[in-house]
Amino acid sequence: MLKRRVIPCLDVDRGRVVKGTSFRDLVDAGDPVEQAQRYAEAGADELVFLDISATHEGRGAVYEAIARCAERVFVPLTVGGGMRSCEDIARALGAGADKVAMNTAAVERQELIAEGAARFGSQCIVVAVDVRRIQGSEEPRWEVVTHGGRRRTGLDALQWLARAEALGAGEFLLTSMDQDGQRSGYDLALHVAASRVVRVPVIASGGAGEPAHMAAVLLEGGADAVLAASIFHFGAWTVRGVKRELLARGVPVRLEAEDLGAT
Repeated sequence: MLKRRVIPCLDVDRGRVVKGTSFRDLVDAGDPVEQAQRYAEAGADELVFLDISATHEGRGAVYEAIARCAERVFVPLTVGGGMRSCEDIARALGAGADKVAMNTAAVERQELIAEGAARFGSQCIVVAVDVRRIQGSEEPRWEVVTHGGRRRTGLDALQWLARAEALGAGEFLLTSMDQDGQRSGYDLALHVAASRVVRVPVIASGGAGEPAHMAAVLLEGGADAVLAASIFHFGAWTVRGVKRELLARGVPVRLEAEDLGAT
């Protein structure tokens, strides 16, 4: 069975790691390079670096910070925020990113997914899909939102996942904006539905409060990886601690033998 990945997320606003609830009420959580290095040393499988205000403020990603991270951190790095063209993707990859995540631009100009996949390979193209539950429907349904969750699109989330995969997306970062920052667990129904629609890997995001939540979305929700921020940034759990708990619950993860008893 394929190993499941544990991925700390660095939400960055004006050069600092921040964490809030549904991308609001942001609290400073440290320097991105220092945080990235700490997580890499603690056994993170990958890191996701999201400039959460780049699209909303109409500017590009923070490439200098990306380059500093890449110089000191030797795990795969995904960078998102402000990716509007193949030139932006090339610049991020040139700065040291292994993959790029696109959300708003992918929705507004869907051909960017195909262009990026053709030029750089699908393995480099992560489509970040932020969703909110549609209230009042008999069966669970979700709508895609953009601009850091600030703007509704009218797009059905499952239909958008299928469309983006067909265009060349190599991976999805699927975030429940309703659960984000709540630490009450991932939206399991969302991930079960997504796993039935797409074949490429899906990273679960939004709601991690403890390893049990991660185990549930990996074992029951069909996710291929889990992304979390709050529980790592503020010391509730270490990456190694999470991996030990996942392993104990039957989730296959990468963990060195000497780390089994480490903190």
